[in-house]
Amino acid sequence: MNRSKRSGPIEQSSFRWESDHRRWASPNARDKFVSMNDAKRNQFRGDDEEDRPINWGSTQSLQSQFFDRRPAVVARQLLGCGFARRIEGVWVGGWIVETEAYLSSRDAASHSARGEKPGNASMFGRPSTLYVYPIHAKHCVNLVTESVGCGSAVLIRALQPVWGIGRMCQHRGLDRSETTDGRALTTGPGRLCQSLAIDRTCDGVDPIRDPNWCVFSGPKLPSSRVTTTPRIGISQSAELPLRFFVDGNRYVSGLVRHHRRPRRDSL
Repeated sequence: MNRSKRSGPIEQSSFRWESDHRRWASPNARDKFVSMNDAKRNQFRGDDEEDRPINWGSTQSLQSQFFDRRPAVVARQLLGCGFARRIEGVWVGGWIVETEAYLSSRDAASHSARGEKPGNASMFGRPSTLYVYPIHAKHCVNLVTESVGCGSAVLIRALQPVWGIGRMCQHRGLDRSETTDGRALTTGPGRLCQSLAIDRTCDGVDPIRDPNWCVFSGPKLPSSRVTTTPRIGISQSAELPLRFFVDGNRYVSGLVRHHRRPRRDSL
């Protein structure tokens, strides 16, 4: 079957939400994260929710097959997964708490809507490739979905910061001793890319194959914690419900009224 074009804007997942991203995981993430136990000590220290230990023994890298599906499905199931990169031996990153899907067809807001060009070529690459583009002197990072030549991707809009907090503060030009809220680091795609030092030089990288990047399974999320809304900050195809976020998570961008519960939780 030719998968280069897909019909219909949205497909609901047929897998169990609580565990599906583990179905597509491989056990090699621990090889990448040999220093992550040390990195745990660098995370924010606030309430008990933030201080709870992370079970590194269950960390697994996602396989490329995870991304070879419709972007709406991938965007929803990336919530709760980890996204990190290693810079000069230091891992920086966190849990994905907000995403947006951009389709290969019937989506005027997608960069692929007018076809493949030099600036968006990575969006047509193999699934899991990073597509990074500049906007307003900052950058946005996407993970490519579906098959080669399709032109769909998932924008990572927000992370709950966990690893390399001090390094992220440096990248954002913030004083670590005065930075008590991680929202200043990874809430919104522009801040997120600044904190992880993501720019156009990262465009085309495959985080599944590159030893200095990792996308991996994380905390299980019940479906009740996931909220879907139209995407924000766009004017075309703005009615499509293709934004997904962890309801009540304080690191999610956008309006408070989009949440069903108080925005103060963390994973």
